[in-house]
Amino acid sequence: MAQQDYYAVLGVPASASHDEIKKQYRKLAAKHHPDKNPNDPKAADTFKAISEAYQTLGDAEKRKQYDQMRQLGAFGGFGGGARGAGTRPGGGAPPGGPNVRFDEFDIGGLGGLGDIFSSMFGGGGARPGASGGRARGPQRGQDVESTLEIPFRTAALGGKVPVELDLNEECGTCHGTGAAPGAKLVTCEECKGRGTISFGQGGFAVNRPCPVCLGRGQVPTERCPTCAGAGEVRTRRKVSITVPPGVDTGTKIRLKGQGGKGTKNGPPGDLLITFAVTPDRFYKREGIDLIAPVPINIAQATLGSRVSVKTLDGTKVAIKIPPGTASGKRFRVRGQGIQKEGTKGDLIVQVEVAVPEKLTPEQEEAMKAFAEAGGMKY
Repeated sequence: MAQQDYYAVLGVPASASHDEIKKQYRKLAAKHHPDKNPNDPKAADTFKAISEAYQTLGDAEKRKQYDQMRQLGAFGGFGGGARGAGTRPGGGAPPGGPNVRFDEFDIGGLGGLGDIFSSMFGGGGARPGASGGRARGPQRGQDVESTLEIPFRTAALGGKVPVELDLNEECGTCHGTGAAPGAKLVTCEECKGRGTISFGQGGFAVNRPCPVCLGRGQVPTERCPTCAGAGEVRTRRKVSITVPPGVDTGTKIRLKGQGGKGTKNGPPGDLLITFAVTPDRFYKREGIDLIAPVPINIAQATLGSRVSVKTLDGTKVAIKIPPGTASGKRFRVRGQGIQKEGTKGDLIVQVEVAVPEKLTPEQEEAMKAFAEAGGMKY
């Protein structure tokens, strides 16, 4: 179960809008990115916590489920901060009476809270009627969620980005049993073979995998020397991610079968990628339109001119600047923006008139003469 309140991690109130959460995530991700904090050993953990919080609060359905659990005290009781087991401050049990099981709640047809824990946080709450413990047959591999930082141009044009992922995979020595070669499996004394134990949390009784047998219901007489009895090993895998054209920060994709390997010949899990797009030094983005700021001088703005601008793919286009163009004027080049789902935006050239900070005596006299001839004050 997640121990931190995701709203607190991002530093936003529970009433924050989606845009406010997204803005705060971008701010914190830029501040705490490990590449920007090479001397801070905690930066990676902070960045991971921020990304985990945004993956839940940035998704409307996951946020809805999270808020429902939060209201029921799933993150430390009613009203927010983490607390141990027991009754609410001031006495009394939470609604529903003491020791209510999370997996007895059915919220809006979503199933028990144990199911929500499992889907959101990889938890193991058992539903009523379940046999208890981890299934002993083939099991689907771990779903892996990761935030991938990509350059602006890759996000706009699409491409391939290599990424390294840390995955839990079945131990090749014990094949997931946790037992050393030749060792036997015996019933776990802690959970009596159920694979789960109950503990109090904010007045509720919550089913969690047994920490001794790790949800198997059995323990080996001798632990596997490779995985120390966990049945899983941590591996690092390189994956090439295909970035679709037009993605933006917060865009998610699911890659079927690219997650952790299944156990006992089970199918592999999926890889869920959330993109974080780094800013470009030249272009900015408005929806699927590209904004290209182009500086021009006073003479070009006053007399008119032609400027050359590169499109995102490197092609040059000529823009005619008419006489008397004001700073901030925009010129639209159709079909040279970002392509997304069959629609392509425009390239918008925004001119910015550069005013010289210093003038030579000759330039100053010429400017005064110009102003006087036009009846302009100076």
